[in-house]
Amino acid sequence: MSGYLVNTAADQAAMLQRIGVSSIEELFSPIPRELRLTRPLQLPQGMTEQELTDHIQTLARQNQSAVERISFLGGGAYDHFIPSVVDVVASRSEFYTAYTPYQAEASQGTLQAIYEYQTLICQLTGMDVANASLYDGASAAAEAMLMALAITGRSGEVLLAESVHPEYRQVVATYAANLKCRVVTLPTPAGFLDPAELTRRVNEQTVCVIVQSPNFFGHLEEVADLAKVTKAVGALLIQSFDPISLGILPRPADYGADIAVAEGQGLGIPLGYGGPYLGILACRGEYVRKIPGRLVGQTTDRHGQRCWTLTLQPREQHIARARATSNICTNQGLYALRAAVYLAALGPRGLRETAERCLKLAHFAARRLCELPGVRLRFPDRPFFKEFTLELPMAAEAVLPPLRQAGYEPGLPLSRWYPQWSTAMSVAVTERRTRGQIEGLAESLRHYLESIPSRS
Repeated sequence: MSGYLVNTAADQAAMLQRIGVSSIEELFSPIPRELRLTRPLQLPQGMTEQELTDHIQTLARQNQSAVERISFLGGGAYDHFIPSVVDVVASRSEFYTAYTPYQAEASQGTLQAIYEYQTLICQLTGMDVANASLYDGASAAAEAMLMALAITGRSGEVLLAESVHPEYRQVVATYAANLKCRVVTLPTPAGFLDPAELTRRVNEQTVCVIVQSPNFFGHLEEVADLAKVTKAVGALLIQSFDPISLGILPRPADYGADIAVAEGQGLGIPLGYGGPYLGILACRGEYVRKIPGRLVGQTTDRHGQRCWTLTLQPREQHIARARATSNICTNQGLYALRAAVYLAALGPRGLRETAERCLKLAHFAARRLCELPGVRLRFPDRPFFKEFTLELPMAAEAVLPPLRQAGYEPGLPLSRWYPQWSTAMSVAVTERRTRGQIEGLAESLRHYLESIPSRS
């Protein structure tokens, strides 16, 4: 058999007859001809199931897992340690096979898990309320922008720091493409958004300011000062944060942020070629009616026993479409559960110890790598947490092949997002790295640098 999805000419004719049209051409007649695909599709010949399985396995073998090399990759996805209890709880069939948890008949166990997640995120961020999760850090930032538009009622500028993850900025711009507001990127040549620059750019029509701290370069922003400048004109401050960093850094609420968003991958979620991951969103209590997604609340049943329910469901299916806060249809229930188990397992002390280890190892790595000839920090005067940006004496892309051959993923060349920075590379150091691994990376890079003929 050449295929396993049979759709014969007779089948097609029967379906067309059932819906009341005589041909495929008539079926598609409402679509203007200029919008139809007229070129032939360059599709390969069909395969049998065995042939397709072999083909997919051949492609899969080309993938390279982060565990095959010692990883110093970052940029939003990090190689953090995952306690075994996370996998044990999340693998239980009650959670792992649960139906999408937005219907009213969602089980009490699923609802309680989401409620615990929301509670932990509020404790982590200092915010009053957190939703049941979103898709990832980028969509969380974009949904926060939509919240700000609804809260302020303005249609002016959405100000984005250039130090926010470039892919987050792209998603925000996509969400805003057909809205009245205008997304403006503020330059960060020194590796952070200068509050003085923000003061010059905000006005009475500014919708919100979106800043990331620690930012894409790994450095801390002047969030408290940015919040003051933003609030002075009645705009909202949205902070994207690293959940692990809150083990030692002030919480977004402590800085004065109005909405806090994050990529939750570091909270017990394995690396997975870009996803699926976990979007975190929390805000101040006065904005709860504008929050996207849904909220689980705690109450008592008719017998007086504690139970959980969907307290807020601002979807088009539940309320008037004009009042719906977003089209987010579901939450990352399984990954929100993993994050909740991770945070509960570590507790405040464990999270602090993890953050401290990241901080100390990252600074050790920066000092060690900057001892090499021609290697320096691109932003030497900025404090950083677990990630930093190096300036190399050659194109950052050039060091990847030899260091990968030596068993290391040394970091992310920033030229992918900042073409003018061909020699810049971001290096991330989590608690899983050891001093010996850092020394090995430095030694491998030193060996490569010495092998290059002098340019003098």
